Amino acid sequence: MAERYLEITLVKRGITCTARLLDDRAPITCEAVWKSLPLSGDVYHAKYARNEIYALFPPFAESEPPLENPTVTPIPGDLCYFSFAGTELGTGAYGYDREVRPGTTVVDLALFYERNNLLLNGDVGWVPGIVWGQVVDGLDAMAEGCNDLWRTGAAGETLSFRPA
Repeated sequence: MAERYLEITLVKRGITCTARLLDDRAPITCEAVWKSLPLSGDVYHAKYARNEIYALFPPFAESEPPLENPTVTPIPGDLCYFSFAGTELGTGAYGYDREVRPGTTVVDLALFYERNNLLLNGDVGWVPGIVWGQVVDGLDAMAEGCNDLWRTGAAGETLSFRPA
């Protein structure tokens, strides 16, 4: 299979990076994401994982991918896939009470932009993610935009994923 790439954009800030799908390590997840592109949604900055931005989506795979290529310590440039039940996240304390409600499932597509991340949530414990992509170009500019998002806020910003 030929390598596949996607562009990840902070739309309002006009910052884009390019990532390679890790089809050899997470083939089921990569195929599910690829078939669903383009995707875009409100961006959030992580509270617990540290150097992470993400967007939330309704489930788009025929069935949720298995935990392939898992990690709890993502490195800069990792793209991770998470699936949560609404009861895990459906609270205003997490900031996404508009999108997530008990009885629903939500997919979280995340980009990690700096070191020292740990996927440990005080409410539920370890939260392993599926590493399905790696940023290969533009990570420095994206990290700068993510830090700005952390300092100035995410309101009105969109995170977009589309084929490159």
